[in-house]
Amino acid sequence: MNPQELLDVPALTSSQLQLVTHWHTSPPSTGESGTDSDTGRPDTDTLVDHTLQLHLFNFRLWHEEDRARDPGANDSIIAAVKRSIDKLNQQRNDRIERCDEALIQKLTAVVPAPSTKYNSETPGSIIDRLSINALRIYHMDEEAQRKSASAEHRSKCAARLLVLNQQRTDLALCLSELIDELANGTKCVRVYRQMKMYNDPNLNPVLYSKDSK
Repeated sequence: MNPQELLDVPALTSSQLQLVTHWHTSPPSTGESGTDSDTGRPDTDTLVDHTLQLHLFNFRLWHEEDRARDPGANDSIIAAVKRSIDKLNQQRNDRIERCDEALIQKLTAVVPAPSTKYNSETPGSIIDRLSINALRIYHMDEEAQRKSASAEHRSKCAARLLVLNQQRTDLALCLSELIDELANGTKCVRVYRQMKMYNDPNLNPVLYSKDSK
């Protein structure tokens, strides 16, 4: 099959950068999946929409992590932020899996050779890394241009920004190559379940021990 039909990697990487900028000027809604205006598309069960929702969860998670490090925050605020981070992390991991599920669904017509090997890193996990990289680029660029910072600080951040952009180029190439291999049947992929246990009241002993009392 045509790799572009599987996933348009340049369009994905471009939209991630654009949305980070957009969300900093027009903050996304606070709902679980956001609104159509947050991502530019409705939240449907397609690979592209899952990648955008994953990016939205990473955006929210980034700023909750910032709040968690506020030295002026009291214990109740820190506890609330911690719970928010746990929930967002769960949603983020769920979306990585849904990205891979949607992609594998598209591959049903591709018949790989019996000797074809599995790729240990899934497209969903690379998309997640690209999402976080886009956030780092935005914020590192902010620091490189922050007028209240010292010249040394701005110079150091500008050098780090070059590294982040190179990492983005490398990650995008790796994703493109993997998509090509999957489309051509020369590589296979599975959904690697995260099996997160901390939010499950049946698997976290702190939670189920309270229920039994």
